[in-house]
Amino acid sequence: MVFKRRTPLTWMAWAKVQVYPAGGFKRATIYLWHRLRRLPDPPHRIARGVFAGTFVNFPPIFGLQMLAAAGMAWAMRGNVLAAVLGTFLSNPVTTPIIAAVSIKLGYWMLGMPGTVGLNELFSAFGMAGGELWHNFLAIFGPGETHWTGLANFWHRIYWPYTVGSILPGIATSLAFYWLTLPTLTAYQALRRRRLAARIVALRKKVAAKEGDGPPINL
Repeated sequence: MVFKRRTPLTWMAWAKVQVYPAGGFKRATIYLWHRLRRLPDPPHRIARGVFAGTFVNFPPIFGLQMLAAAGMAWAMRGNVLAAVLGTFLSNPVTTPIIAAVSIKLGYWMLGMPGTVGLNELFSAFGMAGGELWHNFLAIFGPGETHWTGLANFWHRIYWPYTVGSILPGIATSLAFYWLTLPTLTAYQALRRRRLAARIVALRKKVAAKEGDGPPINL
Protein backbone atom coordinates (compact mmCIF):
# COMPACT_ATOMS: atom_id res chain seq x y z
CA MET A 1 0.00 0.00 0.00
CA VAL A 2 1.21 3.52 -0.83
CA PHE A 3 0.85 5.14 2.62
CA LYS A 4 1.45 2.06 4.76
CA ARG A 5 4.28 2.22 7.31
CA ARG A 6 7.28 0.02 6.55
CA THR A 7 7.51 -0.80 10.24
CA PRO A 8 4.05 -0.90 11.89
CA LEU A 9 3.68 0.87 15.23
CA THR A 10 3.48 -1.27 18.34
CA TRP A 11 0.50 -0.77 20.67
CA MET A 12 2.70 1.09 23.13
CA ALA A 13 4.03 3.39 20.41
CA TRP A 14 0.51 4.02 19.10
CA ALA A 15 -0.75 4.89 22.59
CA LYS A 16 2.19 7.26 23.09
CA VAL A 17 1.42 9.08 19.82
CA GLN A 18 -2.19 9.59 20.95
CA VAL A 19 -0.98 11.42 24.05
CA TYR A 20 2.20 13.03 22.76
CA PRO A 21 2.47 13.54 18.96
CA ALA A 22 5.62 12.42 17.16
CA GLY A 23 8.00 15.35 17.06
CA GLY A 24 6.29 17.11 19.94
CA PHE A 25 3.43 19.57 20.21
CA LYS A 26 5.49 22.34 18.59
CA ARG A 27 5.97 20.33 15.42
CA ALA A 28 2.29 19.33 15.38
CA THR A 29 1.26 22.98 15.76
CA ILE A 30 3.57 24.06 12.93
CA TYR A 31 2.15 21.31 10.72
CA LEU A 32 -1.44 22.42 11.39
CA TRP A 33 -0.54 26.04 10.68
CA HIS A 34 1.17 25.00 7.44
CA ARG A 35 -1.99 23.17 6.34
CA LEU A 36 -4.23 26.12 7.28
CA ARG A 37 -2.23 28.74 5.43
CA ARG A 38 -2.17 26.59 2.27
CA LEU A 39 -5.97 26.27 2.10
CA PRO A 40 -7.32 27.87 -1.11
CA ASP A 41 -9.95 30.06 0.55
CA PRO A 42 -10.29 33.67 1.81
CA PRO A 43 -9.06 34.24 5.38
CA HIS A 44 -12.55 34.90 6.77
CA ARG A 45 -13.85 31.53 5.54
CA ILE A 46 -10.85 29.70 6.97
CA ALA A 47 -11.23 31.57 10.28
CA ARG A 48 -14.90 30.55 10.44
CA GLY A 49 -13.85 26.95 9.93
CA VAL A 50 -11.30 27.26 12.73
CA PHE A 51 -14.05 28.69 14.96
CA ALA A 52 -16.32 25.73 14.23
CA GLY A 53 -13.58 23.14 14.65
CA THR A 54 -12.45 24.66 17.93
CA PHE A 55 -15.94 24.94 19.39
CA VAL A 56 -16.92 21.29 18.86
CA ASN A 57 -14.01 20.20 21.07
CA PHE A 58 -15.93 21.42 24.13
CA PRO A 59 -19.42 19.78 24.13
CA PRO A 60 -19.45 16.06 25.03
CA ILE A 61 -19.91 14.68 21.51
CA PHE A 62 -17.01 12.24 21.58
CA GLY A 63 -16.53 10.40 18.29
CA LEU A 64 -18.67 12.86 16.33
CA GLN A 65 -16.47 15.93 16.53
CA MET A 66 -15.24 15.90 12.93
CA LEU A 67 -18.75 15.39 11.57
CA ALA A 68 -20.12 18.14 13.83
CA ALA A 69 -17.28 20.49 12.86
CA ALA A 70 -17.92 19.93 9.15
CA GLY A 71 -21.66 20.53 9.59
CA MET A 72 -21.13 23.67 11.67
CA ALA A 73 -18.57 25.06 9.21
CA TRP A 74 -20.96 24.42 6.31
CA ALA A 75 -23.75 26.23 8.17
CA MET A 76 -21.41 29.18 8.89
CA ARG A 77 -20.11 29.18 5.29
CA GLY A 78 -16.66 28.43 6.58
CA ASN A 79 -13.91 26.19 5.31
CA VAL A 80 -14.78 22.58 6.16
CA LEU A 81 -11.18 21.31 6.07
CA ALA A 82 -10.13 24.08 8.47
CA ALA A 83 -12.92 22.97 10.80
CA VAL A 84 -11.73 19.35 10.69
CA LEU A 85 -8.17 20.48 11.43
CA GLY A 86 -9.50 22.50 14.38
CA THR A 87 -10.82 19.36 16.07
CA PHE A 88 -7.24 18.27 16.78
CA LEU A 89 -7.32 20.66 19.73
CA SER A 90 -9.10 17.84 21.52
CA ASN A 91 -6.61 15.16 22.62
CA PRO A 92 -5.87 13.06 25.70
CA VAL A 93 -4.07 16.03 27.27
CA THR A 94 -6.64 18.78 26.69
CA THR A 95 -9.86 16.73 27.00
CA PRO A 96 -9.58 16.16 30.80
CA ILE A 97 -8.98 19.90 31.29
CA ILE A 98 -11.97 20.80 29.11
CA ALA A 99 -14.14 18.24 30.91
CA ALA A 100 -13.15 19.41 34.41
CA VAL A 101 -13.82 23.07 33.60
CA SER A 102 -17.08 22.35 31.78
CA ILE A 103 -18.64 20.10 34.40
CA LYS A 104 -17.72 22.42 37.24
CA LEU A 105 -19.02 25.48 35.40
CA GLY A 106 -22.18 23.61 34.40
CA TYR A 107 -22.95 22.69 38.01
CA TRP A 108 -22.46 26.33 39.02
CA MET A 109 -24.60 27.73 36.17
CA LEU A 110 -27.46 25.30 36.89
CA GLY A 111 -27.25 25.87 40.65
CA MET A 112 -26.62 22.19 41.32
CA PRO A 113 -24.92 21.21 44.59
CA GLY A 114 -21.63 19.32 44.62
CA THR A 115 -19.55 18.42 41.60
CA VAL A 116 -18.19 15.40 39.70
CA GLY A 117 -14.57 14.25 39.65
CA LEU A 118 -12.82 13.24 36.44
CA ASN A 119 -12.68 9.54 37.31
CA GLU A 120 -16.40 9.47 38.02
CA LEU A 121 -17.10 11.56 34.94
CA PHE A 122 -15.40 9.28 32.44
CA SER A 123 -16.66 6.15 34.23
CA ALA A 124 -20.19 7.52 33.87
CA PHE A 125 -19.70 7.96 30.12
CA GLY A 126 -18.48 4.38 29.84
CA MET A 127 -21.43 3.02 31.81
CA ALA A 128 -23.90 5.13 29.80
CA GLY A 129 -22.44 3.85 26.54
CA GLY A 130 -22.74 0.25 27.73
CA GLU A 131 -26.33 0.73 28.87
CA LEU A 132 -27.27 2.45 25.61
CA TRP A 133 -25.81 -0.45 23.63
CA HIS A 134 -27.67 -2.95 25.83
CA ASN A 135 -30.97 -1.15 25.22
CA PHE A 136 -30.31 -1.08 21.49
CA LEU A 137 -29.77 -4.85 21.44
CA ALA A 138 -32.83 -5.37 23.63
CA ILE A 139 -35.04 -3.83 20.93
CA PHE A 140 -34.20 -6.75 18.63
CA GLY A 141 -33.92 -9.47 21.29
CA PRO A 142 -35.56 -10.89 24.40
CA GLY A 143 -33.75 -8.56 26.82
CA GLU A 144 -35.40 -5.69 28.68
CA THR A 145 -34.48 -2.04 28.26
CA HIS A 146 -33.34 -0.04 31.30
CA TRP A 147 -33.44 3.76 31.16
CA THR A 148 -33.02 4.71 34.81
CA GLY A 149 -29.25 4.85 34.63
CA LEU A 150 -29.31 6.87 31.41
CA ALA A 151 -31.81 9.32 32.88
CA ASN A 152 -29.57 9.82 35.90
CA PHE A 153 -26.55 10.19 33.61
CA TRP A 154 -28.35 12.87 31.59
CA HIS A 155 -29.38 14.98 34.59
CA ARG A 156 -26.20 14.57 36.63
CA ILE A 157 -23.47 14.40 33.97
CA TYR A 158 -24.38 15.11 30.37
CA TRP A 159 -26.61 18.16 30.74
CA PRO A 160 -24.33 20.04 33.18
CA TYR A 161 -21.32 19.17 31.02
CA THR A 162 -23.07 20.49 27.89
CA VAL A 163 -24.24 23.71 29.53
CA GLY A 164 -20.85 24.35 31.10
CA SER A 165 -19.00 23.78 27.82
CA ILE A 166 -20.76 26.55 25.90
CA LEU A 167 -19.08 29.62 27.42
CA PRO A 168 -15.48 28.33 27.39
CA GLY A 169 -16.11 26.89 23.93
CA ILE A 170 -17.27 30.24 22.54
CA ALA A 171 -14.48 32.16 24.29
CA THR A 172 -11.74 29.82 22.99
CA SER A 173 -13.23 29.69 19.50
CA LEU A 174 -13.40 33.48 19.28
CA ALA A 175 -9.79 33.72 20.44
CA PHE A 176 -8.66 31.33 17.70
CA TYR A 177 -10.86 33.12 15.15
CA TRP A 178 -9.37 36.55 15.87
CA LEU A 179 -5.89 35.04 15.90
CA THR A 180 -6.36 33.23 12.60
CA LEU A 181 -8.07 36.02 10.62
CA PRO A 182 -5.38 38.76 10.74
CA THR A 183 -2.53 36.26 10.57
CA LEU A 184 -3.87 34.59 7.42
CA THR A 185 -4.79 37.97 5.90
CA ALA A 186 -1.22 39.20 6.34
CA TYR A 187 0.25 35.91 5.09
CA GLN A 188 -1.89 35.82 1.95
CA ALA A 189 -1.14 39.49 1.19
CA LEU A 190 2.59 38.81 1.56
CA ARG A 191 2.31 35.76 -0.66
CA ARG A 192 0.52 37.78 -3.38
CA ARG A 193 3.22 40.48 -3.25
CA ARG A 194 5.96 37.88 -3.58
CA LEU A 195 4.18 36.24 -6.50
CA ALA A 196 3.73 39.61 -8.22
CA ALA A 197 7.43 40.40 -7.71
CA ARG A 198 8.39 37.04 -9.26
CA ILE A 199 6.17 37.69 -12.27
CA VAL A 200 7.73 41.14 -12.79
CA ALA A 201 11.23 39.70 -12.49
CA LEU A 202 10.39 36.93 -14.95
CA ARG A 203 8.97 39.39 -17.47
CA LYS A 204 12.09 41.53 -17.23
CA LYS A 205 14.24 38.46 -17.75
CA VAL A 206 12.29 37.41 -20.85
CA ALA A 207 12.35 40.97 -22.21
CA ALA A 208 16.12 41.14 -21.76
CA LYS A 209 16.54 37.96 -23.78
CA GLU A 210 14.31 39.26 -26.54
CA GLY A 211 16.30 42.46 -26.85
CA ASP A 212 14.70 45.89 -26.92
CA GLY A 213 11.32 44.64 -28.06
CA PRO A 214 8.14 44.86 -25.97
CA PRO A 215 7.89 42.48 -23.02
CA ILE A 216 6.04 39.27 -23.62
CA ASN A 217 2.86 38.90 -21.60
CA LEU A 218 2.87 35.69 -19.63
